[in-house]
Amino acid sequence: MTDNRADAGFGFSGHLTRRDVVGGGVMVPVAMGIPARAAAQPPAAVTDSAMVVVNLTINGRLHTLSLDPRTTLLDLLREHLDLTGTKKGCDQGQCGACTILIDGRRINSCLTFAAMYDGAQIATIEGLAADGALHPLQQAFIDHDAFQCGYCTSGQICSAVGLIAEGRAKSADEIRELMSGNICRCGAYTNIVSAIEQVMGRS
Repeated sequence: MTDNRADAGFGFSGHLTRRDVVGGGVMVPVAMGIPARAAAQPPAAVTDSAMVVVNLTINGRLHTLSLDPRTTLLDLLREHLDLTGTKKGCDQGQCGACTILIDGRRINSCLTFAAMYDGAQIATIEGLAADGALHPLQQAFIDHDAFQCGYCTSGQICSAVGLIAEGRAKSADEIRELMSGNICRCGAYTNIVSAIEQVMGRS
């Protein structure tokens, strides 16, 4: 019987196979045409003179930080201030898990450099509750069971706070449209809309 493994690309006769690439991480840069040495190098470090000083009021507290100018607001919150309620999902601005409020406006923090917002007022999920009481939207999400795994919930709630402040949504369909930047992979959309409608009805 003829051995066709060489033609099938199983690593014989010098062929690079998918198994070679997956099994040995060192092969990935080669398969992509990137020299292994270049692929392994971390980003260049920023010198002290290149750091920027940023003043941000986050959840009512002023923070003065010296940062690499490439630091996103998401990484500032999670890595520098340990405010991990804001989640890193896609890291490309497509899922909304990292939504926070800047001067009352909802934004994707993964796409925003912290240095761009020197002097801004920022609210995260940790800052919504007041005097030991949940924010009305936090309570509404509980009342309507508007989450399953909960990973997207902080972004959903922050986005909903911004949505209500904007005052543009007047119906369930408009809520769905204006919340479409926040993805719930568990599919709790119906309950999320109900929670937002509950709070809109009281405001």
